[in-house]
Amino acid sequence: MSLSGDSSSGLTSPSLREAVLAAKRGLAAEREKLQQQHRSGSPGIQVCARLSDFFDTTILGFFEDSLSDWDDSHAAFMRANVALIPHGGYGRRDVAPFSDVDLMLLHEPGIETDVERIAKRIVTDVSDLGLQLGFSVRTPKQACQLAKREPVIFTSQVESRFLGGSLDLFTKFMHRFRQKTKRSSSAIVQKVIDARKAERGQYDRTVFLLEPDVKRSVGALRDIHLLRWIGFARYGDSVPANLRLQGVLSKEDERAIRKAHEFLLRLRNELHFHAGRPADVLRRDEQKRVASAWNYEGNEAVLPVERFMQEYFDHTCQVRDVGNFFLAKARRRSVTSDVFGYLFSHQMDGLYRVGPVHIGANKHGLAELKGNLAEVLRLMELANQSNKRITHPTWTAIREDMTQREHLAVSPEAARRFMSLLNYTARLGKLLRRLHELRVLEKLIVGMDHARHLLQFNAYHKYTVDEHSIRAVERATEFFSDLGPLGRAYRKIKRRSLLHLALLVHDVGKGFPEDHSEVGKRLATETAARLRLSKTETEILEFLVLKHLKMSHLAFRRDTTDEAIVLQFAQEVGSPELLRMLFVLTAADLASVGPGVLNPWKVEVLWELYQRAMFHLGGRKTSTRSEEQAEDRRRQLEENIPADRDDWFRSQIRALPDTYVLDNEVAAVIDDLRRMQALQPGEATAWGRYLDDREVCDYSVAARTPTTDGAFHRITGAISSKGLSILSGSLHTLSDDLVLYRFHVEDPDFEKRPPVGRLDEISQDIVGRLKSPTDEVPSFRRVWGGVDSESEFTQSPTRIVVDNSTLNDFTILDIFTHDRAGLIYHISRTLDEFGMKICFAKIGTYLDQVVDVFYVTDQNQAKVEDEEQIEKVRSALLAAIENA
Repeated sequence: MSLSGDSSSGLTSPSLREAVLAAKRGLAAEREKLQQQHRSGSPGIQVCARLSDFFDTTILGFFEDSLSDWDDSHAAFMRANVALIPHGGYGRRDVAPFSDVDLMLLHEPGIETDVERIAKRIVTDVSDLGLQLGFSVRTPKQACQLAKREPVIFTSQVESRFLGGSLDLFTKFMHRFRQKTKRSSSAIVQKVIDARKAERGQYDRTVFLLEPDVKRSVGALRDIHLLRWIGFARYGDSVPANLRLQGVLSKEDERAIRKAHEFLLRLRNELHFHAGRPADVLRRDEQKRVASAWNYEGNEAVLPVERFMQEYFDHTCQVRDVGNFFLAKARRRSVTSDVFGYLFSHQMDGLYRVGPVHIGANKHGLAELKGNLAEVLRLMELANQSNKRITHPTWTAIREDMTQREHLAVSPEAARRFMSLLNYTARLGKLLRRLHELRVLEKLIVGMDHARHLLQFNAYHKYTVDEHSIRAVERATEFFSDLGPLGRAYRKIKRRSLLHLALLVHDVGKGFPEDHSEVGKRLATETAARLRLSKTETEILEFLVLKHLKMSHLAFRRDTTDEAIVLQFAQEVGSPELLRMLFVLTAADLASVGPGVLNPWKVEVLWELYQRAMFHLGGRKTSTRSEEQAEDRRRQLEENIPADRDDWFRSQIRALPDTYVLDNEVAAVIDDLRRMQALQPGEATAWGRYLDDREVCDYSVAARTPTTDGAFHRITGAISSKGLSILSGSLHTLSDDLVLYRFHVEDPDFEKRPPVGRLDEISQDIVGRLKSPTDEVPSFRRVWGGVDSESEFTQSPTRIVVDNSTLNDFTILDIFTHDRAGLIYHISRTLDEFGMKICFAKIGTYLDQVVDVFYVTDQNQAKVEDEEQIEKVRSALLAAIENA
């Protein structure tokens, strides 16, 4: 039987109520006292244990009160036949300040009525105390049966301890529980591991999540608990120190777990005390606050918060590594299986023994591996080729040896083996992670030790620098099986090892005062020398690292239909092979920033730039959206011109932008032109279509001038107020006083194609706002899932860059800020109010950060070059953005 902590259930009495009120006052005072102890630096485990002691005293008092209505003999009988058992975190005595408490009332069969009466009193009292209570009532048999079936119940009961009632009943139960667990240990271990894997999936499967859950994320407290649970199931004990005494956990591993446990408990206490409630997610504003409160120091290149998070990741990586090996070892069934594995293994080169599951070094092999990068890489290749795990002793020996060696020469053989490994596509990411965990990768790549666990304290990246870099390689190798343009480009690359190396190096220049691309180039040069790359290979690596942001900058912040921009880019790249590498590197870099950052629209935009640049480098057009194809489409359109409208249609077809005629079928464009021709001066019409290849909605607005001033911001207001995300916007002047606005947007309310009614609804709203203009600011719908706009982190300063040198005809405004509802509306309205004509806009969103780019002219369609006017516009934009 299980009971929830509902304060409305059960019995109450005046004396008991007074006891509960006294306990509530005591709990408030105890939390205040413990918070002061925490602030003074008390270890996390001490604070948790003292709070557990308070709960013990209080709950035991409630238990005794529940027996007070019976006479002494019956109360004694009940004490001899029930046991009050804390379990879960409360059982471990590491309960956090505002965590829930878990209790089990164990009882002998046949006394259910009296036990239920006790249970209701305890549930009422504990709930009235203000605690979230998980409460169960079970016989020993029921508890054991449920634990066998349900891994959550098993793991909770592993942490059981005696609090009150019958110690004999508790002791017999734990003996029975251990015996039954031992008999079914293999099945239980697998169930527990599977349950933890499912939980990890909800909190991302990497240690390096930049807003981790200190309880449930990979390497956090739950993985320490997992080690305890598996230890109990496999070896009969959950305490790491006792597992060390049994010889199943090394002294170093037990020390690492103990240190991580203390760090994470203290951190969790900090989050709870500051919030005044349960709080386990280490959000970015909290990271800054904790780093300051705990007196972490930074410098001009590394922030205090980045130092703090590096320590966090150091601990959680240790937990992950120790836990993985402990779990792998615990999965072995018996000594018999070890003997069986040895009998069916064989020696290799007198250095290694290869078994059915593992490969490990013998005494001679361990000696050969010391300080020998080439041999370590060879062992990695052998393990990969044979699909074997490296044994824990061998792994530990390599890691300890590499950790102790600050400098280690890279032999020609080691360099050759590493570059050979970088040619892999299958399992390359996994191999690189293993090398990084072994501290080998940093011996091969200059700067990787600096990048280890380095948090990028901005909202562009979801992972640490080292994790982002390895994920970028993984994303690139996944393109091998991609049927689209990225897959075709990746498969044509001849020197994939250089591409993969560039992805590993491209961000290691972060965390220094200078521009990270410039620093990265220097580190790439040193890495190339270390790996003995040729002059040509070195130049390729340097270029890819130095220019790794170039293609995304042009694609998402510039109008790449301008042939001069594309030609300049092609000349800078210089060769088709290098362009392919930069294209794939750019996409892999974006894909590894965070989930959903590389979407079909961005792939299409990059692909367009790639194909246009490839024409200049390869001398032929391979793009499916080339100028020739646009011209072919225009000829098709002219063949379908209505007989009585030849001249008007022909002039409009010639004025339409290439992207428009290629995005739409011939019949659709003809219908659109009919719609435009029917417009009277000052009127507007709008329509929406879904572009399947880009997975975006295309909203077009045609207006015949003179029309409403400020049309651009009114259109963006209509779109943004419906919760849609604008990706790009453009203005095209046609003939006969017609203007065509186009907006590519994402509709978060629909996974793929929105219904026709949705497209019509948005279109009608756009026309309505143009037809009946108002100065009232639209109401913008908040989209759930973003970063809290109230957090300290997101209030990063807005930056506006005015570029008057790139183009002859336009002033380019690059606006860097954090995302918020209606941002594009407020920017475009401000520009409209200054009389600026917005001719083109691109909206780049990276998690919660945006880079909005506007091509503008003044009222005379000239660049805005007056410095005083520029400063006025800049000030007005800053004010509009901050007040958005």
